[in-house]
Amino acid sequence: MANDFDKDKLSAYWVESSDNDYKTMLDLFDTKNYSWALFIGHLVIEKLLKAYYTKTQDAFPPLIHDLKRIGEKAGIVFDEDREVIVETISQFNIRARYDDYKRDFYKLCTHKYTVEWIDKINALRIWIKTML
Repeated sequence: MANDFDKDKLSAYWVESSDNDYKTMLDLFDTKNYSWALFIGHLVIEKLLKAYYTKTQDAFPPLIHDLKRIGEKAGIVFDEDREVIVETISQFNIRARYDDYKRDFYKLCTHKYTVEWIDKINALRIWIKTML
């Protein structure tokens, strides 16, 4: 590991980036870009988990996007409800999905569905931040 590694500085970077993405998620929701709002919601949680990983493992976070795996590697034990939530939010990372999956996801992302998941993202966000 490089001598200039500063876990607190790197962790703070991930938190700040997550906070910026949280605002972007809400802006996208306000403009009815629901699927993109949830995609960014995934990044909000991913970055907080990477902040937690950096802080607790004193290492650079893994280059993965699976929220459950990041959390497990960081030593987080998810209860059953949170495990289901992080697994579902991981599915919002549609960047590498096929076009038919994107179409189906777009149809799934109604106003009601997006409000429900933004609320869950926010609750998970707050929970992770309490551990930082």
